[in-house]
Amino acid sequence: MSRPVRYAICILVALIFVLPLLAMVVIAFTPRESILDDGASLWSGDWTLANFSGLFGQFPVWRWFGNALLVASLTTALSVVVNLLGGYALAKLRFRGRSTVLLVVLGTLVVPVQVVMIPQFELVARLGLVGFFWAVILPSASTALGLFLARQFFIDFPDEIVEAARVDGCTTLQAFRRVVVPNARPLVAVMTLLAFMAQWNDFLWPLITLRDPDLYTLPVALRLLQTAYDNDYGGIMAMALLSSLPLVLMFVVLQRYFVAGISRSGIR
Repeated sequence: MSRPVRYAICILVALIFVLPLLAMVVIAFTPRESILDDGASLWSGDWTLANFSGLFGQFPVWRWFGNALLVASLTTALSVVVNLLGGYALAKLRFRGRSTVLLVVLGTLVVPVQVVMIPQFELVARLGLVGFFWAVILPSASTALGLFLARQFFIDFPDEIVEAARVDGCTTLQAFRRVVVPNARPLVAVMTLLAFMAQWNDFLWPLITLRDPDLYTLPVALRLLQTAYDNDYGGIMAMALLSSLPLVLMFVVLQRYFVAGISRSGIR
């Protein structure tokens, strides 16, 4: 295809993804009265901050934002560390049952989350974690997708570099920390973005395990704006806009590493 045709296709696909975001921004800044009387319009000229001021005046939004940031950050840090170590072990270490472990890990990808939700809740309940952030953080400390991405990345990592580090006196863990991880920045960026995005947007599991409204994260808090008799669409879109900003900023910062990590992890 010629370059103009390719550009036209890219612009069309981009518009398909941008239009819902544009609708969210416009509704977030549209007065509630205008939405109820005339409906929301993508080209509304009546802009206001009333939805944001009402939201912050009525609800502890900053507390919910901080809760979401804390939970997502701790989960992401644990997930990256555990998945890096597990993926490296599956790719480079020789031990009995390695292929079986890999098959079991990949098999969990086809198991719906709802299937394991009841035994998972029973486990965190017996540990006494229900009602605390750890009930949300620990079950997501490792993911099958993260292990698979790390394993695919490290399997192509040159063994000669690792052996050279061992000759210089490094242990397996020291070689991993000093040699392998610094060369795996694209992988770390991909795993960080995917883990943070999954935890930041998670709704059902925090709703089940966090009983105190002061511990709610933003996705769970969004439901407080929806009632059986009325929906504050302007407030909902305002909170959704605030919730999407960290993910957009993370992708902008990690975009270069994200593309490189996806291409080097064998994902097409």
